[in-house]
Amino acid sequence: MTDKTDTVDIITGHRRMRRNRKADWSRRMVQENRLTVDDLIWPIFVVPGTNIVEPIDAMPGVNRMSVDKAVEAAKLAADLGIPALATFPNVDISLRDDTGSNSLAANNLINETTRAIKKAVPNIGVITDVALDPFTSHGHDGILRDGEIVNDETVAQIAKAAILQADAGADIIAPSDMMDGRVGAIRRALDAAGHQNVGIMAYATKFASAFYGPYREAIGTSGLLKGDKKTYYIDPANGTEAMRDAALDVEEGADMLMVKPGLPYLDICWRVKESFGLPVFAYQVSGEYSQIKAAAANGWIDGERVMLETLLAFKRAGCDGILSYFAVDVARILSKR
Repeated sequence: MTDKTDTVDIITGHRRMRRNRKADWSRRMVQENRLTVDDLIWPIFVVPGTNIVEPIDAMPGVNRMSVDKAVEAAKLAADLGIPALATFPNVDISLRDDTGSNSLAANNLINETTRAIKKAVPNIGVITDVALDPFTSHGHDGILRDGEIVNDETVAQIAKAAILQADAGADIIAPSDMMDGRVGAIRRALDAAGHQNVGIMAYATKFASAFYGPYREAIGTSGLLKGDKKTYYIDPANGTEAMRDAALDVEEGADMLMVKPGLPYLDICWRVKESFGLPVFAYQVSGEYSQIKAAAANGWIDGERVMLETLLAFKRAGCDGILSYFAVDVARILSKR
């Protein structure tokens, strides 16, 4: 049986961690990381047509929007102080083919969206992806030839697509395809076309994850994908390989680095930030979002608290910002604080 005086002796002394936790004001005063609206990037999905707001079943609260509605969304984001949008198209199936040739159309859906947003809301950032999966009939991020995603031909095409996206007004090109050498090729292409001020946010460590399912529904590729993407995405088991990928993107001229998915890869976020010192972003992907929404809908978790806690975790892991479908909800909460 422990003597009461022994217990007192054990807990007395100079170090009492609870002193700084005793009141709200003291907890705020010593808080190490803070989430602000400046940390948020809002991914949105666009479809052809007008006056369309189409719910995505696998992503409660997220919609596909026609370009006019995407412009309204951009105005809302700007009013809330969200710095940037990341746009993803759901291209009409009739325009998809084996090579993703519609990616090279100057007036395709992604470029039309960029022009409309930048005209209406010039001060919000627009981040575009040059991966081919929204444009291909097979759902892969590159050109498929004889059962193989061909690297160099894909890189040549996405570099051309990057110029068109920059011509349309994209502020940052964010290549998610994970082809070897694409960051350098895009940088050279942009510079040669006079787009030296357009940045590159490289999907530096994109893993062959099971968390992407709802996103593929959102862009209309879930029923098209043939096989898997393991020959070009990183094995979730491989942290050192991910760092090598990131190092190559840095060498090739990336301005910012992204880790995708987010929460299962906080260790990678930390390692990337510590190793390279560039701005690092995490993508809280669709599967992460939908899990939180589903658990909250069932009353199993406090959805708002979990949402904020996960985003704060990215900040603690060294991220400078987060792509999140929660961006508008979080911005509204933060504006009331």
